[in-house]
Amino acid sequence: MTKKQRLVIIGNGMAGARLAEEVLARQGSDLFDIVVFGAESYGNYNRILLSGVLAGTHDPKDIFINPLHWYKEHSITFHAGSAVNRIDRAAQMVYSEDGKAEAYDKLVIATGSDPFVPPLKNLYQEGGRFKTGVFVFRTLDDCAEMIKASEQVKKVAVIGGGLLGLEAARGMLNRGLEVHVIHMLPHLMNIQLDPAASVMLKKTMLEMGLNLHLDKMTVGVEGDQQITGLVCSDGSVIECDMCIMSAGIRPNTKLAREAGLLVERGIVVNDSLATSTDPNVYALGECAQHRNRVYGIVAPLWEQARLLAERLTNDACEKIYEGSLESTKLKVMGVELAVMGVKDPLDENDEVVVYSEPSRGIYKKLIVREGRIAGAILLGETQTAPRLLQLFDRGTTLQENRSELLFELSAGGGNAADVAELPDETQICNCNGVSKGQIVSAVKAGNRSLKMLCNVTRAGTGCGSCKPQVQALLEFASDGVLAEDPSIHYYVPGVPLAKPQLIQAIKEQRLRSVSAVFNALAGGKEDPGSKIGLASLLKTIWGKDYEDERDARFINDRVHANIQKDGTFSVIPRIYGGVTSAAELRRIADVAEKYQVPMVKITGGQRIDLVGIPKDQLPNVWKDLGIPSGHAYTKAFRTCKTCLGSEFCRYGVGDSTGLGVKIEKRFQGIESPHKMKLATTGCPRNCSEATTKDLGAVGIEGGKWEVYIGGAAGSRVRKGDILCVVDTHDEVLLYMGRFMQYYRENAKYLERTYDFVERLGIELLRKLLVEDAEGMCARLDQEIQASVDAYIDPWQEAKAPATPTQFTSALEPVARL
Repeated sequence: MTKKQRLVIIGNGMAGARLAEEVLARQGSDLFDIVVFGAESYGNYNRILLSGVLAGTHDPKDIFINPLHWYKEHSITFHAGSAVNRIDRAAQMVYSEDGKAEAYDKLVIATGSDPFVPPLKNLYQEGGRFKTGVFVFRTLDDCAEMIKASEQVKKVAVIGGGLLGLEAARGMLNRGLEVHVIHMLPHLMNIQLDPAASVMLKKTMLEMGLNLHLDKMTVGVEGDQQITGLVCSDGSVIECDMCIMSAGIRPNTKLAREAGLLVERGIVVNDSLATSTDPNVYALGECAQHRNRVYGIVAPLWEQARLLAERLTNDACEKIYEGSLESTKLKVMGVELAVMGVKDPLDENDEVVVYSEPSRGIYKKLIVREGRIAGAILLGETQTAPRLLQLFDRGTTLQENRSELLFELSAGGGNAADVAELPDETQICNCNGVSKGQIVSAVKAGNRSLKMLCNVTRAGTGCGSCKPQVQALLEFASDGVLAEDPSIHYYVPGVPLAKPQLIQAIKEQRLRSVSAVFNALAGGKEDPGSKIGLASLLKTIWGKDYEDERDARFINDRVHANIQKDGTFSVIPRIYGGVTSAAELRRIADVAEKYQVPMVKITGGQRIDLVGIPKDQLPNVWKDLGIPSGHAYTKAFRTCKTCLGSEFCRYGVGDSTGLGVKIEKRFQGIESPHKMKLATTGCPRNCSEATTKDLGAVGIEGGKWEVYIGGAAGSRVRKGDILCVVDTHDEVLLYMGRFMQYYRENAKYLERTYDFVERLGIELLRKLLVEDAEGMCARLDQEIQASVDAYIDPWQEAKAPATPTQFTSALEPVARL
């Protein structure tokens, strides 16, 4: 039996770990004992998703591709948290900082890149460390440190307006902070975008609440031990108490250079990816330079890993690496983007086709050279990207009508018929390097739901922009035999139970906090995307006995105010039924003057909105107002809009104003699967639009009231259904409360009442809630009364805590952002 060789891989990033996978896929474990050194103390994770971790949309545990146990299961010797500091090529040995040594027959350097740190004056403390509050954005540890620091700061400056800088900015913006992006060039993402596309992206970023400082160079840092601002070359100072440097990356070549390997911009390699100095030493990924090019996106890394694995495991392989066409499809702060090839024409012989729609943030550009695609930019709308990428990769001669390439050929573009035409080698998922052929094979192997397919292939688990194509391939390859994904019935994605079973388990096991639910019902695995829904459900079930964990709430619910795009907040005090007084108006006006509120606005729900209040001023604003919270920020009962009614209006046949006040005082703060907007109107003229609200009451002749449910007047318009006709205000309150409780117990998370009513049907709801066909009405009435009795105004509670599980000080909800 031939003795195995030793393959040592320095670097456990996306390139190094992918090479190990590719070697194993070719039975490389029969040829090599594989050793991997990783400077970080983790398994391999998807660095593309670090921005999601920073933004709070991804749990760190969920971005791992190969956790620590994977290496053991595949007989790989993995030195985690062990950075290599010396290569002895003569002895063919590798040494690490913590004293480990490994011999090699074949050595692969996959050290990736380091963040570029601009030479800023006054950047460092004594001892060579960054000033407190200064970070780079490259690793999972960097994310953890920034998330912790973000809880104590207000203003964040990001140096760099490239892809990574904007993603860092999004993460901080999601955490409710004021974010400034400083970019030394006049255009954002200047490497990927032309000036026109950059201008459109800039408009979108401004609308999201970013503060942009373009064509401005940072030269220094203010502050002693803690950063207080950034100094620019024009003499201006941008105040901040946290700074993220994301001004680009540089290949990590120090180890190779010290080992005597040829290094220019990167480690110079030939077409077999071997270093030009030593045929037993290879390099790949962001640290490698091939034919004078260094690649900084993932698709070329996957190509290099496949080619090198083939050559290492097959002595007869004559394949060579000829370089990669650069293309990528991703999301920038949620905005779809696909780029490939060049961004600007070479000369007047290049044909340029452009479509621009600034109002929708859509920009499409195609550069045609000698009848073939030389480059393309798709911003805001990328459905045709797979087709363009296929033409680009294969160098196909284009059709005469160029404009058809930029738009869907049918209303369902990107459907199964379209993707079926792509060759098997077409890369569908750029983030994880998954081809059409791999996806189709996985479907044929029995993975016939989207979730199963994504889990097996990893396609769609990066930025998510390829999921429509993955779904289309699933439909194409499954021959119509799709498997139902059981998770579609889960109330929240992170707990594998439908709502009735989830509620039953919560009650039986007396689970009063979000973490308790995860521990008991999800094996201890927390899912960030499920926390908000669980928090609302638990508060619905337990009322005042709910154990509040502040990180389980969306920022609006943590600070009891509505975050705006600039990081300030909107405060809407409770004005029962829209009825106020001169004294109350005077207090509101005094607060607006005292805190210099930028905008005071009358809302569509007849309330007064104080817009633009900094988060640290919220408790004092609440205190000075002396008015309860209007709950305009949460999934709960919002307001009850009213008309004048019979008290003043000459057409009024019912006291709609009095009824509206009663409704609002009874149901204020009642949590629900989605927000509920109510209205009462004193006659069928319907001045307060009660028939198009989640719940409404309309006064009719004879002193009676029609109770409506399931109305809508937002993104869709729907007239509500009449649940019943009653005689008194008390009966309106009874049936509205009964419906609310049934909706709270049975609706899907984020399902509005109008969808809920349509799903169940008004006939069934009348039988259950009016005729009491199943004998549940008494219980529903008791449950809603218990929630009413448990109500505590959060603004007042923040000033004087009512329970030990709530705020410990007036500033705690703000401090825990």
